[in-house]
Amino acid sequence: MKLVGLISDTHGRLPDAALGALAYCNHIIHAGDIGGPSVLCELETLAPVTAVLGNNDFDEYGQAVGRFARPVIDGVRFLVAHYPRDVKISFAGSGALAPGDPIPQVCVHGHTHVPEIVTGPEARPATYVVCPGAAFRPRGGFPASVGFIELEAGRVRAARVESLDGEVLLEMGA
Repeated sequence: MKLVGLISDTHGRLPDAALGALAYCNHIIHAGDIGGPSVLCELETLAPVTAVLGNNDFDEYGQAVGRFARPVIDGVRFLVAHYPRDVKISFAGSGALAPGDPIPQVCVHGHTHVPEIVTGPEARPATYVVCPGAAFRPRGGFPASVGFIELEAGRVRAARVESLDGEVLLEMGA
């Protein structure tokens, strides 16, 4: 099994509890509002990192960090953007996908600071739309949080969002 860690909205602050929560991940996705290259450098000590720019980020990360990312991890296609609207795919398409691009199985966004896992018709054509909440300044009465996607044999096994103290806030699958 592979474990993909999801984090967003660090705003230049990476709590030790977030590092601890992501320590066993095989890959980490940062969904924007990074707040500085040092955050990505710290995450990269744990696992390979895919990151996108948020509305509070500037182009200081080089070409490796853009507005969208489309990693394939263990055979599972991801689409990552900071804004929720950018990962929503309709019949008219998406700003993040060109015609003919493969449909992602998991869409990850940040920006709202509120954890969310969406499946079913609301997520289609993706299987999951996930927001890990915020590692800094959460909203909606939720604690600071990170997310996880469990992959097994090229498929999504489960998705969950946990508070930084390990309490499961949302979970789907498995």
